[in-house]
Amino acid sequence: MTVLELRGLEAGYGGVPVVRGVDLDVAAGEVLALLGPNGAGKTTILSTISGLLPKIAGEVQIAGRPTDSRHPFRVARRGVAHVAEDRSIFFGLTVLENLQVVAGLHRRERRAAYDRAFDLFPALRPLVGRPAGLLSGGEQQMLAMARAIITDPQLLLVDEMSLGLAPLIVQEMMPVVRGVADAGAAVVIVEQHGHLALDFADRAAVISNGRVVV
Repeated sequence: MTVLELRGLEAGYGGVPVVRGVDLDVAAGEVLALLGPNGAGKTTILSTISGLLPKIAGEVQIAGRPTDSRHPFRVARRGVAHVAEDRSIFFGLTVLENLQVVAGLHRRERRAAYDRAFDLFPALRPLVGRPAGLLSGGEQQMLAMARAIITDPQLLLVDEMSLGLAPLIVQEMMPVVRGVADAGAAVVIVEQHGHLALDFADRAAVISNGRVVV
């Protein structure tokens, strides 16, 4: 099943397009890597998919239905989880409180969500009471990833997961991304280190000057 479909997407800032005429499809169970130089438009594409940035033209569909790009919370309710480049965790909240923000309302659902997060990233378990602002960069990225994954998304967007992290930590996290897809979600990952992404991606699209060139 096609989870994400972009057709003729144009997006940018202040009405000025950065991304022009992008057509992409991502199926359930698939990892698509977006590669390209800084400023090519990769982050703009992800932000437009998740509704953080309104599109200028074209179409974004999730599971065959157009998204409401004016309301990011509605896109999230459609099963889209976005791990942003800045990680967007709450520094003043503990690890557990960051997870509580997205965990289910019922105790059984919350417990299952926490268990899943700590199974994916065991290093977070002893840090449950630590403020997120006191975590290392790798631990913060693990928390951001865990918080997204426990929502059980049908589409996971990951922007520059390796940014500022040691290669060993990235190599440990890439299989987690692969596992999300293998469990049935569609995944789009933006990565500056193409060789890392290509080890786990099914397909790649190279973005240059706002267009898909390869």
